[in-house]
Amino acid sequence: MNGLTAEVGYVSLIKKGEELCGDRVETVRFEDSTTLVLADGLGSGVKANILSTLTSKIIATMMASGMPVEECVRTVTRTLPICKVRKVAYSTFTVMQVNHQDEMTLLQFDNPSVILLRGGVSIHYPQEELVIDGKKVIKSVVKVKPNDIFLTMSDGALYAGVGKMYNYGWQRDNIIDYLEARYEPDLSAKMACTIIAEECDRLYDHAPGDDTTVAAIRIRPRQTVSLMIGPPEHPEDDQKAVEELLDGGGKTIVCGGTTSNLVARVLDKPLIPTIEYFDPEIPPTAKIQGIDLVTEGVITIGHVLKLAKGYLENEDLSTAWAGKKDGASRIAQLLFEEATDIRFIVGRAINPAHQNPDLPISIVIKMGLIDELAEILRKMGKQVTVSYY
Repeated sequence: MNGLTAEVGYVSLIKKGEELCGDRVETVRFEDSTTLVLADGLGSGVKANILSTLTSKIIATMMASGMPVEECVRTVTRTLPICKVRKVAYSTFTVMQVNHQDEMTLLQFDNPSVILLRGGVSIHYPQEELVIDGKKVIKSVVKVKPNDIFLTMSDGALYAGVGKMYNYGWQRDNIIDYLEARYEPDLSAKMACTIIAEECDRLYDHAPGDDTTVAAIRIRPRQTVSLMIGPPEHPEDDQKAVEELLDGGGKTIVCGGTTSNLVARVLDKPLIPTIEYFDPEIPPTAKIQGIDLVTEGVITIGHVLKLAKGYLENEDLSTAWAGKKDGASRIAQLLFEEATDIRFIVGRAINPAHQNPDLPISIVIKMGLIDELAEILRKMGKQVTVSYY
């Protein structure tokens, strides 16, 4: 998309008393398109989860394969199991599909209308009504611009606060006002969803009365972040590894004391340590001219991995790390929020300090941390490469 990419994010709140969410988000990526489907199954719990899962997977797969919307809707209608109580097979859905021609296609069936935020302001977009097998589907085609945010939600968001904060729930106009007031130019898709989900959770008094999901696609420029951890196995590769770190054209992170000294030596720049402990569990950072962030190694990356798991699984809506200054939080901000493309440069050399029996950290553990972190980042939709030296 002319140097742009579709960044996807979503957050779900499960109805109080249920173990499974009745909403489902499915994403399918190809080189020339990104498709996101949010489905909201009838009712809640297991049955709703089955309905929404079938709906989202069928529509996402068919749409991503270029099938006409009419065929997608008919297939869903004929596939969903019939509820014995209500005698209907019902799941609302929203489809957002952006292609390499910079066009966003929206298909909306009975979910709250998609919000398009452009420059921090909600704008209207064209809508066309289609009737397919008796179902009214709203179709829109929008030419996208950099930093556009397309945000959709299940109706649980509109019911937030009913009988508590609001008489009639949190209406769409209220949600738009709330989002506009908190908009920032670098607001990620996931953070936009988190802003709305956090407020829904508060309005529900942290006991959601309905499954609530917010999903978004942000059209954003690509941003590379390169992270180097560990010195190369062969010292003659030191220069090459540092050159790869700097060749990414984006922001750079160096992790580990030995690695930091190596980079400082190759760049002929001083390594300046700091003694500020922003978090007692995470070692302080350092500075090297020309490097955006310098941190300790395995302990810090271990904390980043923990944050990544919570971020991916929506375990912590607060995302408190977003405002912290410790090394792990700053790496999380760069990798989770800023980066679209991530390059890991991993050295295979065995650190002599790790041979101390009191510090049972091996090269295997370090590489395992990076491999697991890389896989989680890929699930976030990041383009990740890992180079070993």
